[in-house]
Amino acid sequence: MAGRKCSPGSAKTASERQFEAERGCLRANLRASTRHCSIMTTTEATTNKPNDTRALLKDLQDRFDVFRNFSPLAIGIDKQVFALLPELSKKSLRLAMRSHTISTRYLKEMEKGTVRLNLDGTPADEVTDENRQHATEQLRERFKKQAEVRKAAEAEAKAEQRRVEKLNQLAEKFGRK
Repeated sequence: MAGRKCSPGSAKTASERQFEAERGCLRANLRASTRHCSIMTTTEATTNKPNDTRALLKDLQDRFDVFRNFSPLAIGIDKQVFALLPELSKKSLRLAMRSHTISTRYLKEMEKGTVRLNLDGTPADEVTDENRQHATEQLRERFKKQAEVRKAAEAEAKAEQRRVEKLNQLAEKFGRK
């Protein structure tokens, strides 16, 4: 070992070298095993849910007119769906139903609807004034938020335009000719 200095603690025993070799092998095996197995991370979980929900909702719209037409749905219609499609998971159906019933088109139909419908299109019960009022409030809040976002975007665009004009004026005034 000529030319190499030994500092205290740098000399490793045979057992330490053995342990490091085994630890390196364990890390390599862990990396290799996780490459091929499907570990669900939070990003994978969030990206898969909307696609499954959208696909299920699209399937429901293809199968049933009440979903396709965004008609007011009977209370407890999920039980009717499960009776016809028992392979569905409750969670995915619940998410699809939530997505469907908060859509603007569904709320507009609830606002003007008078009768709730079963899956086969037969009348189930009446749409109450309370249901209509709730749909109206939801739509009003949604449109109000959209208007606020639009106004904020327009104000930001105007402010940016003013900044650009001001910079151009300064460049003309102080720029080299």
